[in-house]
Amino acid sequence: MTFFDIFTAVRGGKDSGSPAYRRLQSSLVGAIASGAVKPGSALPAERELALELGISRVTVRRAMAELVRDGFVVQRHGSGTYVSGPPERVVQSLSRLYSFSEDMMSRGRVAGTVWLGRELSVANAKEALRLEIPSGSSIVRMRRLRLADEEPMALETSLIPAAMLPDVTKIKDSLYQTLRELGHVPSRAVQRISAVNVDAERARLLKLTPGAAALDIDRVTRMDDGTVIELSRSIFRGDAYDFVAELGLCR
Repeated sequence: MTFFDIFTAVRGGKDSGSPAYRRLQSSLVGAIASGAVKPGSALPAERELALELGISRVTVRRAMAELVRDGFVVQRHGSGTYVSGPPERVVQSLSRLYSFSEDMMSRGRVAGTVWLGRELSVANAKEALRLEIPSGSSIVRMRRLRLADEEPMALETSLIPAAMLPDVTKIKDSLYQTLRELGHVPSRAVQRISAVNVDAERARLLKLTPGAAALDIDRVTRMDDGTVIELSRSIFRGDAYDFVAELGLCR
């Protein structure tokens, strides 16, 4: 089987109603997901793809631009286009409470944040119960894409009582640093980890294929006096994170 065999849908799909650039994208994403094309593999040049598949170079260029945008391939100037590899795996201990930003910096990596939303809102009954505040109380609702060396690592949604964080514009990259500066120190948390498969939206943001494995972490964080300071849900890339815990034998 040659490299071009994975693109049969591009050649034969003229009457399918799907644009050629979409068929080219879909074929390559499917080949990456199935393992037929390995991370680091070099793709044929635009001209070669266009001639072999009977499509225009403009069509190939559009497909590649969207694959680059979604993180499936990378283009290296003067070298060519390559299938992206997974980010460097992070081994995270479950025995300590951590800030993503501070954790990445301690590893010598550059932490980054893409804000997807931050606003003052009203807690519904379920949120208020878990935050241990009256129903209808004001909360800060924030959603972020967390990056390490510009690679997406996790999607985080956090809820914080507005009494502890009245001005959403004061939030820095590290939420815990911001809270400490305001005199609200996170000290302990209970978290639940489960396996999930990402939907199309999360896959796009995390640069994964839809249905890829991920880790869903639900966490309630408290201060020393037991006050709940944050309720969070994080979706971590399954190909980027290992969570470990040290266990002792009960005696």
